[in-house]
Amino acid sequence: MEKSSFASASSGELTAAVYGAGRPVRVIPLRHPLDAAVREAAASSSPSPLSAAMERARAMGPWEWAEAALPCLAWMRSYRWKEDFQADLAAGITVGVMLVPQAMSYAKLAGLHPIYGLYTGFVPLFVYAIFGSSRQLAVGPVALVSLLVSNVLGGIVNSSSELYTELAILLAFMVGILECLMGLLRLGWLIRFISHSVISGFTTASAIVIGLSQIKYFLGYSVTRSSKIIPLVESIIAGIDQFSWPPFVMGSAFLVILLIMKKLGKTNKKLRFLRASGPLTAVVLGTLFVKIFRPPAISVVGEIPQGLPSFSIPRGFEHLMSLMPTAILITGVAILESVGIAKALAAKNGYELDSNKERMDVSVSY
Repeated sequence: MEKSSFASASSGELTAAVYGAGRPVRVIPLRHPLDAAVREAAASSSPSPLSAAMERARAMGPWEWAEAALPCLAWMRSYRWKEDFQADLAAGITVGVMLVPQAMSYAKLAGLHPIYGLYTGFVPLFVYAIFGSSRQLAVGPVALVSLLVSNVLGGIVNSSSELYTELAILLAFMVGILECLMGLLRLGWLIRFISHSVISGFTTASAIVIGLSQIKYFLGYSVTRSSKIIPLVESIIAGIDQFSWPPFVMGSAFLVILLIMKKLGKTNKKLRFLRASGPLTAVVLGTLFVKIFRPPAISVVGEIPQGLPSFSIPRGFEHLMSLMPTAILITGVAILESVGIAKALAAKNGYELDSNKERMDVSVSY
C-alpha cells in the first residue's frame, strides 16, 4: 500500500489533498511558544504613561520648564523680525479693526450689551499671545457660542434684566473651568467620538438660524428671538408690512461690495488682497456713511461705556445645575472650533501643536 505525506508533497498535491474530500479545511500556521512569552515580557518592560511622563519631566531643564509654562518664550526666541514682522503687523491691524464690529454683533446675538463683546474680544487675544501655541489662531467670541448662550439664557430670564448678564458671566466661568479640567486630565480624545456629519449638520443649521435671526437688521423690523427655523420664518413673513427700504438698500450695497471684492481677489492673483480687505472696506464705508449723513432709518449701536468694569462675583448660582448641560455643550463646540482650526493651520504651516495645552489656553481666554 502506497503512503503519501503532506510534508513531501508539492503545493498542487497539498491543495488536492485538502480540498479533495469535498469539505474545506482551515490550515492554521504553527506559532512558536516563545513568541507569546517574548511579547508579554516586552509589554511588561515598557514604561507606563505616568512613568514616561515623569522621566520626561526629570529630563527638562529650567528653560524648558519656562517654555512649557509660557509658550510665548519659544516663539519670541525664534521670531524672524525682518521676514515676519511686516506681515504680522498688517494681519494684526486688519483683525483688530474687524474685531470691533464683529465682537459687538456677537454680543447682541447673545442678548448682551455690545460692550461685553469688546471685553471678550480683546482680553483673550492678550492671554492667548502669552499662553497659546498656535501662530495664526485668533480667539474670541464666535457666532455659534453666542447663539447657544442666547437660546439657553432666554428661556430662564428676560434678556433686558441684570440677571441675564450675571448668568452669561457665570456660564462663561463654568466653560472655562470645564476646559481647564479637560486640559489637565488630557481628556481631549473624547471629542473624537463626535462624528463629522453631526458637527457639519449642527454648524449648518446654526448658520441658518443665525442668518434668519439677524435678518431683522437687513429688513428694518424686529423678528422673534428663537432657535427654531419655522418660528423665525413665520415672524419674518408676519412683519413684512413693516419693511423699511433704507436699511435694505444699504445692506444690499455693502453685500454687493463684499461679493465683488471676493470675486476679484479669487480670480486675479494680483488683487488677492481684496478678498481679505472686503469686510474691512465695508465696515469703514458704512461707518463713514452713517457718521456723515446720519440717516434716521438706520439703527446704530449707540454710546459705548468707557473703561473696564469693576471686579465682582457673578450671581445666579441657584441656576448652576440648569446651566451645566449648556456649559458642557459650549465646551465641546469651543474645543472643536479652536483646536480643529489650530491643528489645520499648524499642519499647513509646518509646526506642531499641543492640543491639551490649547484647551488650557482657550479655558483661560474664557
